[in-house]
Amino acid sequence: MKRKWERDLGLQGRMIFTMFLLAVVYLFFLAFLSYYGTPPIFMLLFVGSFMAIQYFYSDKLVLMSSGAHVVSESEAPQLHGMITRLCAIADLPKPQVAIVRSQIPNAFATGRNRNKAVVAVTTGIMDKLSPAELEAVLAHELSHIKNRDMAVMTIASFISTLAFYFMRYSIYFGGMGGGDRRRDGGGIILIWLVSIAVWIVSFLLIRALSRYREYAADRGSAIITGQPSVLASALMKISGVMERIPSQDLRSVEGMNAFFTVPAISGSSIMDIFSTHPSVEKRIARLEKMQQEMI
Repeated sequence: MKRKWERDLGLQGRMIFTMFLLAVVYLFFLAFLSYYGTPPIFMLLFVGSFMAIQYFYSDKLVLMSSGAHVVSESEAPQLHGMITRLCAIADLPKPQVAIVRSQIPNAFATGRNRNKAVVAVTTGIMDKLSPAELEAVLAHELSHIKNRDMAVMTIASFISTLAFYFMRYSIYFGGMGGGDRRRDGGGIILIWLVSIAVWIVSFLLIRALSRYREYAADRGSAIITGQPSVLASALMKISGVMERIPSQDLRSVEGMNAFFTVPAISGSSIMDIFSTHPSVEKRIARLEKMQQEMI
């Protein structure tokens, strides 16, 4: 049975405002480059090609880097059955299903759109969660697909990536362009400093946007399953197990943290402002509030 996809207007408003701030920063950066006579077309083409490859081949790259293997329905009938049922409720085409041989309990979704998506789970999460908790986590990942988060984050990070490459190469290549205003060293240094500032500000805004989208995926899971408290229980279990995993094992998968349901980090080792995810405590508090509202 399909369920109505209700919007959290407050959360949606914060996401829109964050994207507006990103647009302001990006327009300022492009205007600054134009004023200083730097033709951005070459870098736009270069970064555009880089981002296009990332966008269109992200699922293959992520599966390869994580060691995930796509499994058939005969290989994982229970997992396929869960996802089939959740997709029917969420009104989504069924994605490919993959398993990662790892004791780190986690899951992730990738793919450029709803028809080219993959949902992957680790053997650790299947061993440690109850069927209901695993369904709640899968619903969270399916919500990322439904909300088109891969596309949104790729678009949001485009100019940030451009600023990073300007920051990295402007001094070596004389400011990446021509024009009288940047012929002296001062102009090149100024472009470099502004590129750093744009990259830092956009980095923080993109991190904030990512955290909002995690909240949205948690809300989506609660809508699909009708049980916010079950996802809260799953998050508590995952984070509790994470604290007991050796740091060396966590570091081996840290490149996947932006994709995971819960980052593979032991304890509060990073500040919230730099994190791609809200703290587990904040997520659980929101889910508990949703559970109370449903009673």
